[in-house]
Amino acid sequence: MEMINVAIENNVHVITLNNGKVNAISPQVISEIHTALDHAEQEKAIVILTGQAGIFSGGFDLKTMKSSPEAAIGLVTLGSQLARRMLAFPTPIIGVCTGHAIAKGAFLMLSCDYRIGCAGNFKIGLNEVAIGMTMHNAGIEIARNRLPINYLTRAVINAELFSPEAATVAGFLDVVVEEEQLMATAQAVAKQMQTLNMTAHHGTKLKERAEILASLDAAIEIDKKSIIAL
Repeated sequence: MEMINVAIENNVHVITLNNGKVNAISPQVISEIHTALDHAEQEKAIVILTGQAGIFSGGFDLKTMKSSPEAAIGLVTLGSQLARRMLAFPTPIIGVCTGHAIAKGAFLMLSCDYRIGCAGNFKIGLNEVAIGMTMHNAGIEIARNRLPINYLTRAVINAELFSPEAATVAGFLDVVVEEEQLMATAQAVAKQMQTLNMTAHHGTKLKERAEILASLDAAIEIDKKSIIAL
């Protein structure tokens, strides 16, 4: 069973997570996202990454995370490698946060180039410490790259979760709109993004993110040898 859906219109590829009620990020989900990104890269398309109404993603698949230390490390590694790819992707990736975005769900938002949130009683943030998981090095680097310093401790060390409006200040989102405006807003942003010179966009992205990409490469290797408690 496919765990994402892909819709293509006007060279905009909309990737929708569709893995159960919390859109858990499993190895299969990550593999399917990579396949969808491969196609978008071939077509030089803008990407919109989104989820189901009320939930973008609740994070990593806990069944995999709890099955064995090796499985947990493997899934965290795959997730970090996906984030690294997104941060260096040749075309813009627009994140549409349809509701809650917790743990890896929030990290995916932090890996998008532009993030649109849904107004409502939703929580966005990194709850790893609250559920007994010492934050992985790659996660800290991703958070450090996008969160203002005065929110870094609150989000990473204290596992504070934020409303969509507060998440814009904390660095997880760029703008919040009503649910009925989500996709129209995303399509409008995608249309504007299509006016960019993609060679210049990609070259500038790699220059601006050179430090985080190098830090991520190192952190991913360290995390492969770490013990993940959950």
